[in-house]
Amino acid sequence: MRETLGPVKYVDMATYQGYVAPMKTDAKPRRPGRPRVSRLPRAEQLRRAKREQRERDRKAGFVLCQFKLKRPVAERLRRALAIPGFDAALGGFLDEAIVDAREYPNLRLLCWNRADPWLAERDAFGLYEGNWRFVDAANLSGRERGLIDRLAAKYGNGVLNV
Repeated sequence: MRETLGPVKYVDMATYQGYVAPMKTDAKPRRPGRPRVSRLPRAEQLRRAKREQRERDRKAGFVLCQFKLKRPVAERLRRALAIPGFDAALGGFLDEAIVDAREYPNLRLLCWNRADPWLAERDAFGLYEGNWRFVDAANLSGRERGLIDRLAAKYGNGVLNV
């Protein structure tokens, strides 16, 4: 035997709000989207977050270095930066390819008219070779003598033309 619970009401969705509205509280209607956790506009939040990120990078010793590369090289470099220890390998390469004139007294004297203390190895070799008369060969440090020997072997076929 079938019991009836009363008359069945069918509600179309156009009038649904009329039935539901009396049940709701006096709370403000919720706006769609992400809930607001700050009183600042989104653009200001992003600006402040970027400023804080730059400050953290500065404290960690990071510097932004922008340069142009061909696309394949840039993509390979971007991938290589994710490899642990790549920065140390890159530092080793730069130590061999670039010479800091401040670390070598005679080379520093030969670079008296240059603003940048960094030189390519080939340029350092050219300075030693072309200006040998100004180099105090008697008082060369072992480290500087090693640099000159390495540069002569690499760029002068083992000979320093002086």
